[in-house]
Amino acid sequence: MPTQKKVDIVESLQEMFAGCDIGILTDYRGLTTAELTNLRRKLGEADIKYKVVKNSLTQIALRNAGKDELAEMVSGPIAVAFGYGGIPETAKALTEYITATKSMLAVKGGFFGNTVLSPKDITALADLPSKEVLIARVLAGMQSPITGLVNVLAGPIRNIMGVLQARITQLEGQ
Repeated sequence: MPTQKKVDIVESLQEMFAGCDIGILTDYRGLTTAELTNLRRKLGEADIKYKVVKNSLTQIALRNAGKDELAEMVSGPIAVAFGYGGIPETAKALTEYITATKSMLAVKGGFFGNTVLSPKDITALADLPSKEVLIARVLAGMQSPITGLVNVLAGPIRNIMGVLQARITQLEGQ
């Protein structure tokens, strides 16, 4: 029989798995308590909760939340970073912490929605530019053909203006 405490933990984890934008599973072996506290503080600034979880309870919570594929990734010491802000920002914050501190922390995988992510996918998400940069690139791509069309259509008018200007200069010289 499961204890009430374990039932509460599973329910809490299930709500976190269902309610977060992205979850990243990490292997925290080799980190000291001070490093874990520092990691939690840094991630907390980016609206990310970092929670060390028990595997059996996590697997139950994942299955209850409809993330069966992810439940199979849970093995060994696991901690989960629950991101409630942007998806790339969560991956970026975690990978930046790992590289900045040269941490032993290893990304095992993750998810957003019902999509399971590999460690390479997490790294790719972290390398994405910000939302503003992506919007600027899309707008520049949309603006480029219009600018080209304007230049092509203005070319003959520019040529006629050049010919007329040369004729005016020629007539003034006489």
